[in-house]
Amino acid sequence: MVESFNKGLSFDEFLNSSDEDDRNKTLEMYENIKLDDDLIKSIMNIKNEINILACAEMWCPDCVINLPALKKMKDLNDNINISTIKRDGYENEFEKIPTFIIYDEKFNKLGRFIERPITIKEVEKTGTQPEIIVAKKKYRKGEYITDTIKDIINIINLKGE
Repeated sequence: MVESFNKGLSFDEFLNSSDEDDRNKTLEMYENIKLDDDLIKSIMNIKNEINILACAEMWCPDCVINLPALKKMKDLNDNINISTIKRDGYENEFEKIPTFIIYDEKFNKLGRFIERPITIKEVEKTGTQPEIIVAKKKYRKGEYITDTIKDIINIINLKGE
């Protein structure tokens, strides 16, 4: 996957390769991200280089929601590197999008974020139909982006940083 990382696009390059409507939705999602001080500190406290390979497509609603979370993390900490690839040609490795593979500085795999934050997956598994509908509506509005960031930080911190 290191080769794929090296072939990937930056967030901005990837965004600019999409159509205007998807680009605008993604930028709006990014601009509406609100992080509390503790979450900002958690991102800024990542001291070692982290490499995140994102497999995504801009037409995908989950990608429009979750890619901005990576961009926000990168903007707050230069130790975080992001490379984005499209799913075409990688269907066997990436069944669902977005999939973010998180690596350390030597490209040892730390873990994966797949499709949605754990919080939403739990509601989908155990919630009542009304709870699921409400959670998904909030998710689509970007109200769970901080959960995506927390999931990624938890993967990074499992390494012991």
